[in-house]
Amino acid sequence: MLGLLKVVAVVLAVAVGAIAVCRLAFPLPDISRREASHALPADPATTLGQRMTEGLAAHPGLSGVVPLREGHDALSSRLALVSQAEKSINAQYYIWHDDVSGVLLLGALQEAARRGVRVRLLLDDNGIPGLDPFLAALDAEDNFEVRLFNPSTVRSPKLAGYAFDFFRMNRRMHNKSLVVDGAAAIVGGRNIGDEYFRVGSDAFYVDMDVLATGVVVSETATVFDAYWNSLSVHGVDAIIGGTGDPAGFAARLAQVRADPDTETLLADLRTSAEAFAAGDAPLEWTDVQLIADDPVKGQGIATRDQLMISRLTEVLGGVEWRLDLVSAYFVPGRRGTDRLSDLSAAGKDVRILTNALDTTDVLMVHAGYTKYRRALLQAGVALYELKLRGEMASKGNLQIKPFGLSGASLHAKTFAVDDARIFIGSFNFDPRSAMLNCEMGYLIDSPALARRVGATFDGPLATVSYRPELTPDGKMVWQEELGDGESVTYQEEPGATWFQQIAIAVIGVLPVEWLL
Repeated sequence: MLGLLKVVAVVLAVAVGAIAVCRLAFPLPDISRREASHALPADPATTLGQRMTEGLAAHPGLSGVVPLREGHDALSSRLALVSQAEKSINAQYYIWHDDVSGVLLLGALQEAARRGVRVRLLLDDNGIPGLDPFLAALDAEDNFEVRLFNPSTVRSPKLAGYAFDFFRMNRRMHNKSLVVDGAAAIVGGRNIGDEYFRVGSDAFYVDMDVLATGVVVSETATVFDAYWNSLSVHGVDAIIGGTGDPAGFAARLAQVRADPDTETLLADLRTSAEAFAAGDAPLEWTDVQLIADDPVKGQGIATRDQLMISRLTEVLGGVEWRLDLVSAYFVPGRRGTDRLSDLSAAGKDVRILTNALDTTDVLMVHAGYTKYRRALLQAGVALYELKLRGEMASKGNLQIKPFGLSGASLHAKTFAVDDARIFIGSFNFDPRSAMLNCEMGYLIDSPALARRVGATFDGPLATVSYRPELTPDGKMVWQEELGDGESVTYQEEPGATWFQQIAIAVIGVLPVEWLL
């Protein structure tokens, strides 16, 4: 036994020494003398600023909002806002892909910078694979600055940074916001990538954003500043270095723009953002609260009152009769399960939609959810699991693509309270969103928007989801309505292979829930 302890001690000493050496060899840049940068206020002389000024004159102290439900509208609205920018753009995203939508938006930002607009782009370093040379090239241009949240100081392979700086790099910035001219903002659940906007592929995510103007926009810009100037954020010039590959980006942008499918996409519709700029968008003026984590969460030093989950807990504590919750990744934990169960026990109607096994793209998260499914059902909570649909499902092949990501997979993070208030943002109801990732979203007083969420549960959701239920003898079954008056009852989780069932069981007993 003594010999084994010595071996363990030696291994630990070597590991600690290796981590120390790696941190010395790949240090983070010193930003102690970096000057703070702040958002430019809205200017009534700009087109967007004028629209906001006119709206506030008629609706003082309020914010105007319009939901962006369709993927094409969400993408085109972002492109429209960027093209209308005259003073400033502040963009903050978790994932930004090198695909049609990602390249088009980078190109639009580049054009804005070249016409004199100040562009600040803040990206989580985990979500930008292959973009280093393009981002370095854009950062080298006038009026364009790019920063990265909790970056890896090892660029290839980037994941090597986790080996010696795991606890910092395990904290990610999941925020998603775009603020243009201090007068218009888009906030919600969508990252920047084709699958989030239903572009060019049959694999896509169901999600929601909101276009906003008025009081909440300046608050959104203030939150962006807090992240932009935080100690977790570093400039691309110091992390990547060099001037990147401007010729390569120009060629990639030209390739995307020359694609006939891109031309069809851009001509597809008149966007909500264009309607807003023209002064005829169907805005609802109401009270909107911005809820966001303090960026010190990225350092692991946030207090309870600095966490977004604390504010959301207060909101959920105010449910009077119904809570409709939609979360792509749903791992409520014991505390969340108890709170939801207490609501149901108090006679409140609690309905929850998350991904089924055959639509989730993260098996580990689904395993975390299954640990609490029975307790929620026993408490009277109604669960819906978005199922695989369309041609792929009708062929009976539920696992055509890796991780079951076929057809539409739920990515939205929203909830409605009492048909009166609705939250739209980046926050998943899981431990990672609560304690590790930085998150943000809007809480909107809007019976109209909240009722639409409720109407979804009341109507079409039954035919596009599985309903897990408990039989009188306590066995869990899944009900599927086929839409023609018929239904199917599954005795086992729909679409689950033996391997997946075993993996879910194993993951369920491992101490990994805090990572999910």
